[in-house]
Amino acid sequence: MKTADVLILGAGSVGVPLALYCAERGLSVTVLEKEASWGRGQNRAAIGGIRATHSDPAKIKISQESIRIVRSLQEERGIDLEWKAGGYLFVAYDAVREKAFRELLAIQKAAGLDIDWIGPDRVRELAPGIRSEGLLGGTYSPGDGFASPLMVNTAFHRLAMQAGAEFRFGETVLSMKTDGGKIISVKTDKGEYSAGTVVNAAGADAAELASMVDLEIPVHPDCHEAGVTEPVARFMTPMLVDIRPDHESGNYYFYQAETGQVVFCITPKPQVWGKDTDATSGFLPLVLRRMIDLYPRLRNLKVRRTWRGMYPMTPDGLPIVGRPRELSNLMLAVGMCGQGFMLGPGLGKILSATIADGKPAPADAHVFEELTLYRKFEGMELLK
Repeated sequence: MKTADVLILGAGSVGVPLALYCAERGLSVTVLEKEASWGRGQNRAAIGGIRATHSDPAKIKISQESIRIVRSLQEERGIDLEWKAGGYLFVAYDAVREKAFRELLAIQKAAGLDIDWIGPDRVRELAPGIRSEGLLGGTYSPGDGFASPLMVNTAFHRLAMQAGAEFRFGETVLSMKTDGGKIISVKTDKGEYSAGTVVNAAGADAAELASMVDLEIPVHPDCHEAGVTEPVARFMTPMLVDIRPDHESGNYYFYQAETGQVVFCITPKPQVWGKDTDATSGFLPLVLRRMIDLYPRLRNLKVRRTWRGMYPMTPDGLPIVGRPRELSNLMLAVGMCGQGFMLGPGLGKILSATIADGKPAPADAHVFEELTLYRKFEGMELLK
């Protein structure tokens, strides 16, 4: 039986930063991952956006911390992550969207977000060539940005290793044993482990692992596709997000990376449930039609590749974070709903402090209250 202070199940967008911050607090850390290396689950399918522009205070707080961490790794520690603070721009072409965005500003500003409404002229300055017909403006948060998911997760893995965390790859969890309201052992195909705290950070596999301890969590993956173009000279600054749905899709979003490529994604309608990560022939015609309608100058760009990943979804689009009542040494960090990359660093920082201190810091208590497993899961976040 191998022992550790913290046993993390999953070496992805949440598990790897969490391993670093737990190790930096002097805790012994073991990370179990069924894949051959870190970041090979949903992390490598992320398109790279990191925004604090949410409609929920808990996610705003977590993502603000993520931005601070990623920015400081690049600007203060000199680790190239292809981070660029280009901002997020949610555009409005109808009165319904404008009203919703403006009403959200009060919540967002109260949570400390640097965001405001900008008019059509400022939108065109940030995104020259965007369609002007019907443009009413949008909300712009200049502190948001984007980075390379592969470079960020690799940096966290290297730093976690240097801090003393142990990663065990190619190891699949087979079962977990409980006694007296605690997980007393985790068995894999290669060994058996016990830990003071077991963290479920298993992404699309989170519900399956939770079922091993008779815990039901409402996390179900659905499939999303993304793509990237050839690199071109810079012509736009922010991540552009259009949340208007049509009969085939929901919102779509794209940005120009620090290295010049345009990276893009769209939300399918209806949702495509399951774990099939094979790209489809229908994705490009669907997403490019909508992107070119919004931004006609994109029509001559060449697409280099497309891919498909999973969003481990909850019914209300918010993560599940905290200890379940049934198991005192289990910590849930699941249901990131496709936003694990932007939430992972900040959540790792918050969770590591909670695990080390035995309880959340007063400033973090609302995160656990809002994202508890025992909420009603009503509605859906507007900016999901």
